[in-house]
Amino acid sequence: MDINELIKISESAQKFSYSPYSHITVGAALLTKSGKVYTGANIENASYGATICAERTAFVKALSEGEHDFEAIAITSNLGHETAPCGICRQFMDEFVKDDFKIILVNKEGEPSVRPFSYFMPDSFRIEN
Repeated sequence: MDINELIKISESAQKFSYSPYSHITVGAALLTKSGKVYTGANIENASYGATICAERTAFVKALSEGEHDFEAIAITSNLGHETAPCGICRQFMDEFVKDDFKIILVNKEGEPSVRPFSYFMPDSFRIEN
């Protein structure tokens, strides 16, 4: 799948964000190795600990449908600059992706930036299977 197409899907997912507290809408489009795309949006809660990020939403949807082989994720927001995964999302993803899994962000010029997962988690806490 083309990177720009995955970004557009992520941007479309933002419209489902529930963000009455931060007013930051985040969308994610998770691409599996088989070519299927799962989307997610951030869903906030007055009890902030119950909030779930767009990235984890997409992963939970995919995992709960039996997917376990992931290629890339595009993450977009209304902030106008790259919105990298938070620490919880990074640790969550570490459980299910390989170091070469691609994270696609969009900079303030609207250009995609593609980095391997290992860029975000150079010394991950991972239990090897």
